[in-house]
Amino acid sequence: MARETLKTIFHPFESGTIAMPEAGRCLFLGAEPGYRVPEGFGAAIEAVQPYRPHFIGLERAQADVAPEAGEGPYDLTLILLTKHRGENENRIAEALAKTVPGGFIVIAGTKEEGIQSLRKRLGHLFSDLESMPKYHGVAVWFTRPDDASEAIEKLTHPTVEIDGRFTTVAGLFSHDRIDEGSRILGERLPEDFSGLAADFGAGWGYLAAMLAERAPRAESIDLYEADYRALERAKVNLAGQQGAFRYFWQDLAGEKVRTRYDLIVMNPPFHAGKAAEPSLGKALIKSACDALKPGGRLLLVANRGLPYEPVLAENCKSSGEDYRNARFKILWGRK
Repeated sequence: MARETLKTIFHPFESGTIAMPEAGRCLFLGAEPGYRVPEGFGAAIEAVQPYRPHFIGLERAQADVAPEAGEGPYDLTLILLTKHRGENENRIAEALAKTVPGGFIVIAGTKEEGIQSLRKRLGHLFSDLESMPKYHGVAVWFTRPDDASEAIEKLTHPTVEIDGRFTTVAGLFSHDRIDEGSRILGERLPEDFSGLAADFGAGWGYLAAMLAERAPRAESIDLYEADYRALERAKVNLAGQQGAFRYFWQDLAGEKVRTRYDLIVMNPPFHAGKAAEPSLGKALIKSACDALKPGGRLLLVANRGLPYEPVLAENCKSSGEDYRNARFKILWGRK
């Protein structure tokens, strides 16, 4: 179901507080399926959505959508907030860089997404900032100043360096450290592997890097990831790594994997927004089992309490547990 802030972001236009754009280009950062363009809104919307399931939903709705923004310039920019402050502020910085001077930048979000603190922060940067609540969210807007360089500098969150060899960006899973579960699995990957491997839900490339390092005779390693930005960062992180890699921007829960593998490794996601949603992890595990060759192995790490053993038993010839500590467990399945 579409979230209500998709209505919040257009309310300043529908209420007449901001004049409807009669023409021009409108950038919509973080667009999600289900938005309705108000009658009289004449600007052509170019939606940006790096998360593959939402991207597919927008495509099905016949939106003009891409995983990253075009060069611009844009006459107007809309931004839908996420729960990540750094990601939100980077999007505002991008909007400032790509919106014409005098063009509106309109932002919508909820209290849980930090709209109140963001409004306060933006109020110190833009003297014409205005806002209005509607549909359980708040819309905030201002016009792009002639000189936006200072605001861009203050809002931009730079790339983060991890362990002197990886870089990440705000908004990605585990963007400021190596996830503990991934580290535990990475230390226990097989050293004698020499076949075709994949990392399902590869993120910014940590497990793929560890597998390539521990199993240098691997034929190749394919990375599957639903977040376009994470996959692009994985390409950067693996650029100097020995090994053959391929990259697939794919929704593993909804798009069929065509290749069959001797080994699949994964740290499956289990959150939808802030809520735990084990069914997402279960769907990815089933997808991994379906993508194994006969005799192929799946290795995954998960929080101890997640009920993944039944889905492994149902979809593999044999399965079990290799390791457990106070927080995590490593499970395996063989096709």
